[in-house]
This record gives sequence, structure tokens and C-alpha cells, in this order.
Amino acid sequence: MSNQPTTEQILDMMSKAMDGKLPRAIELAGEVFPEMVAEHAHSSAFALPQDGALEAETRTLIYLGVALATGSKACIEAMMNKSTMQNIAKEKILETVKIARYAEATRVIGNAEIVFEKLKL
Repeated sequence: MSNQPTTEQILDMMSKAMDGKLPRAIELAGEVFPEMVAEHAHSSAFALPQDGALEAETRTLIYLGVALATGSKACIEAMMNKSTMQNIAKEKILETVKIARYAEATRVIGNAEIVFEKLKL
């Protein structure tokens, strides 16, 4: 008998961690690719350890910022649900948005290095 949680148990744990709201993509993955849900939960425990060096709120804000910068709507939704559970202040969330926006703007400037080099000639 396996000690591994079932897909339903994993989805239930995920849901509880996100104010009872799972992203639709995770729900669908649970139906058609349960092994991936198990792997995702395992990866989550590795990346976001309960006893990690960062506070839970900080981990949520970092995750939200990365999700914003990469355009992951499911992760944005999940982290906003989690931020509601953690009672993260609106000002902290908005500051995270500003940081993500600035990082993206800086990426564009960095990507334009070749353009600036060619225009300099």
C-alpha cells in the first residue's frame, strides 16, 4: 500500500492553500494528467518549503511577481487567492506589481543592446 496521497487529496491540499480556489488548469490536469499534479505538488514543496528562509508572505509575493513577469494567469490567480488567505496588504501587492513591471521594462532595455550598438555606428 502506497503512502503517497491521491490526486484528490493533493488537489484538496492545494485548494486549502489557495483560499479554496484552484486554477482551472490544475483542476483539468488532475482529471487528465494526475501524475503531473503529483509532480507539481512535489516541486511546490521543494520551491516553497514551510520551514524555508523566507517568510510565507515573502514567498507569495515573489511568486506573484514572477507570475506577472512571465504571464502565468493561473499562477497569478493562485497567488492572489493565497494572498487573500494570508491577508497580504494591498500596498504590498501593488508594490510587487510595480517591481514586476520594472523588471520587464529593464529586460526590454537589456534586449535592445544590439539595437543601441547598431545605432551607435
